[in-house]
Amino acid sequence: MELCTRAYDHPDSVKLIADLQQVFVERYGDEDITPVDPAQFAAPLGYFVVGYLDGVPVACGGWRAHSEDGAAEIKRMYVAESLRGRGLSRLVLANLEDTAREAGHRRMVLETGMRQPEAIGLYLSSGYKRIENFGVYRDHPESRCFGKPL
Repeated sequence: MELCTRAYDHPDSVKLIADLQQVFVERYGDEDITPVDPAQFAAPLGYFVVGYLDGVPVACGGWRAHSEDGAAEIKRMYVAESLRGRGLSRLVLANLEDTAREAGHRRMVLETGMRQPEAIGLYLSSGYKRIENFGVYRDHPESRCFGKPL
């Protein structure tokens, strides 16, 4: 898979984010309502990447500066359903961690939910630990937040 830096509002990013939002609708009944400004994912404040197989956008993810001192927050990490289980999410995650570290962040944090067991499994197997909930869903019983030192 070829990873290319893209704007959050690039057409390929927008299509993959829409696909991810549909997953949220299927699993939770609604889209993720976390406020997101595309400018948060532009350097130096953040980063967004799209993964391509044979020129087709199939994966994405980004990070933005988090209010916690020195942290970057992962947002909109997604791999097309037909390509899951091939290690593509690990490639995106490693890229996000590397670029956040290079940008001077000391810690990565993220928010996910109990109806995304694949995501939770990925993060736990990649060294993430449960942290106190934050964000829009901090008080939601299914919300789970994780963090990892970089």
